[in-house]
Amino acid sequence: MGKRIVLAVGGNALITDKNHQSEADQYEQVKITCGHIVPLIEAGHELVISHGNGPQVGFILESSELAFQNKILDRIPIDSADAQTQGSIGFYLVQNLRNILTEKNLSYEVAGIITQSLVDINDPAFNNPTKPIGSFYTQEEAQALHEKNNWTVAEDAGRGWRRVIPSPEPINIIEKEIIKKLLKEKIIIIASGGGGIPVIKKDNKLIGIEAVIDKDKASALLANEISADELIIATAVEKVYLNYKKSNQQELNKVNLKEIKKYLEAGHFAKGSMLPKIQAVIKFLENGGKKAIITSPEKLSEALAGKTGTHITN
Repeated sequence: MGKRIVLAVGGNALITDKNHQSEADQYEQVKITCGHIVPLIEAGHELVISHGNGPQVGFILESSELAFQNKILDRIPIDSADAQTQGSIGFYLVQNLRNILTEKNLSYEVAGIITQSLVDINDPAFNNPTKPIGSFYTQEEAQALHEKNNWTVAEDAGRGWRRVIPSPEPINIIEKEIIKKLLKEKIIIIASGGGGIPVIKKDNKLIGIEAVIDKDKASALLANEISADELIIATAVEKVYLNYKKSNQQELNKVNLKEIKKYLEAGHFAKGSMLPKIQAVIKFLENGGKKAIITSPEKLSEALAGKTGTHITN
């Protein structure tokens, strides 16, 4: 019997390296990734696919900044950039999945859902923006933009100065009921792209806000809200490792919630890479999830069959 799965696909499914960032390159890489996803559909699983969008939002913001500086267009707000990337990346995924399914004579419908993620305006992240986005500037340029636009700016790992924005916790996936209804109709769904478009609620109305939501945390929340059996995070590595890239590197095959929390507290997982994935898995399991798997896109089928990947359970 098929399982209900939320599959969170990382940035390597879209951009493999700095030399392959064009729209054509991204489309071809999505096609390869979809080839790894289709066997899960063939196996009869209900599937909701989320995806990253960090570089793509960055491209939009850089283009927007150039147009603004040349007095051609106004700046594009970050929530609008999120929506644009959900549309474009969702289109790549929907089209490629549909084409591969058609080639295999499989009659599944595929739909992309523009998804909003509710956040709390009182989230501490709004007082401590940490997520770098957009163009690099000199310190003088960044300071001028801070004074002119009230941006928070920070030095980014020796590469220059950038705007930094809040990364609040998602607390509700607005379109979850629509997603549940589509799953009942056996439709393959693309949702929560880039963590969802961040929104707050004011006077019982939803309002977009400039922030970025971690894709894996939003995927974990969505998985809980639609009662998914499993959360699978597809990333650049086949398994999770302790002491990663050190002489005493150790792969993790099967671990429980207590063990993974212990490894987290010991500082084994790097910020900005494996740490948010482990945090998302923990939240999923603590809130009723049964099992999570972390593996690479090309190993999805093998991981689901228990032959590889890191399997984390309660």
